[in-house]
Amino acid sequence: MTNPPQRRTATSRLPSMADVAALAKVSSQTVSRVVNGRTNVDDDTRERVLAAMDEAGYRPNSAARSLKSGQFRSIGVVLYTLSTFGNMRTLDAVTASSTLAGYSVTLLPVALDTENGVASAVTRLAEQAVDGIVIIMEAQVLDRASITLPTGVPVVIVDSDAGSQFTVVDTDQVDGARQATQHLLDLGHTTVWHVAGPDAAFSARRRAASWRATLEEAGTPVPPPLVGDWSGKSGYQHGLTLAARKDVTAIFAANDQMALGILRALHESGRAVPQSVSVIGFDDMPDADSFYPPLTTVHQDFGEVGRLCMVKLLELIESNRPHPGATLVPAHLVLRSSTASPSRRD
Repeated sequence: MTNPPQRRTATSRLPSMADVAALAKVSSQTVSRVVNGRTNVDDDTRERVLAAMDEAGYRPNSAARSLKSGQFRSIGVVLYTLSTFGNMRTLDAVTASSTLAGYSVTLLPVALDTENGVASAVTRLAEQAVDGIVIIMEAQVLDRASITLPTGVPVVIVDSDAGSQFTVVDTDQVDGARQATQHLLDLGHTTVWHVAGPDAAFSARRRAASWRATLEEAGTPVPPPLVGDWSGKSGYQHGLTLAARKDVTAIFAANDQMALGILRALHESGRAVPQSVSVIGFDDMPDADSFYPPLTTVHQDFGEVGRLCMVKLLELIESNRPHPGATLVPAHLVLRSSTASPSRRD
């Protein structure tokens, strides 16, 4: 009868392939064939080797096999912050898509959104044996031509203006903001006020530029934008300012969280939504339809962004050559109850 395997202590060594070979009474080469899924091993021998692996507590060294094959079935993700809805949903989508593709994910947050910070993070991930890297970085550091990423590792960037140099996947920020602004103009509002995201964020700058261009094309006045930080608190503070102005009838917030703060400020100031002021957001958070009133907003398909990140990254990994350019995922307007014609009354 085979003795049960001894519990390994902190000082004992891990079982080796040679240990498995000795238990199964086969060569180490045969064990290697079984571990690597080779077909030139008969069923009885394979079962004997698998039983010996279980008895010895042997676990194949996937890292060593990856080094031999040159593929690690792992990607790295670099990002600056998880505090924004967009980054959280994008990371979730990338992770889900990676899992479906059979890849594990290593997450590496960077403390400072600087060129050196990003390049250093990518270098560290490359040293940890990943096949490719996804960078989720709102800040405009990736928009500058001077940034240099380490060579030899495929990189896909989310939410950036670096499409001429790198492979980029993003929502169509320009068209999304155009749809939001045009919707309010089509309802009959004479102009649209904008609570923008932080100047350093690429998506915020693109949305603000598209809002301005849409108003200018319509020949309507362009009010000065109010710059927030993506938070409901900043939306609330700017909402109080806008609520005090009787000429404000339509507000486009650069994300749903700031729109929520704006709604609160308008309610507290006695400005009914949408009877007195229409409000529109951007993102289509899962709870946007539970705001009061339910929020009209621009939907971003973060799931598709994550899926395309993996599609593009796998193309880079397999081709081993760069494919610079931006792939844009369409945005679409979701109409709810927070927008109406300025002539509407209770």
